Amino acid sequence: MEQLSANRSRLKGLVVFDFDSTLMAGETIDFLAEPLGLKREVEAITHRAMAGEIDFFESLIARVALLKGLPVKKVEKICQSLPFTPGARETVKKLKEGGYRVVCFSGGFRPATSYGRQVLGYDADFSNILHSTKGVLTGKVGGEMMFSNSKGDLLLRLQTLMGIPKRDTIVVGDGANDLSMFPYGGIKIAFCGKPVVRKQADYQIDRFDLREVLEILSKLGRI
Repeated sequence: MEQLSANRSRLKGLVVFDFDSTLMAGETIDFLAEPLGLKREVEAITHRAMAGEIDFFESLIARVALLKGLPVKKVEKICQSLPFTPGARETVKKLKEGGYRVVCFSGGFRPATSYGRQVLGYDADFSNILHSTKGVLTGKVGGEMMFSNSKGDLLLRLQTLMGIPKRDTIVVGDGANDLSMFPYGGIKIAFCGKPVVRKQADYQIDRFDLREVLEILSKLGRI
């Protein structure tokens, strides 16, 4: 948290990105389920959760339970080979050069978001942790992003810590668990979003390229 709160007077604002299907091209848990032969089953639950049809916490618990027995080394290998969204690196770089703190909130998992931070260069990541014992997943999960309101709750705390008001906060996401951020965002962007997200967004991006975020902010005179 210390690096986020440093040099507040020089900050232009805060940009919060979702990870799965926003910074990364897909859902981490779907990739993890593939070697277990459970990708379709997990995908079906993920789709319903992102559409807001079922509770996010319940869906997360159900999906992670299916990963029981997956070796941790396999998890790490998969998370370090995930495909990033076109324009992700450039967008994060430009935002940081423009004076923004860039943060990733994810209902997914730390091995993916921490690796993404190394590659894409965002300032911090907040996500969940897959529990393991003796080198394999137990099917249990814990962390900062377990509930449908988790992202909004943490965003409000970050704004307070960093002294950044709503008007200087930009949020970008695609799924129902991103909606809790929207009341705290001065600019709300749905990135190839589900209908429930598009309805509440200020701006909608339909092209799967994060440089579209830069286009929006440029037109608004924010970068």
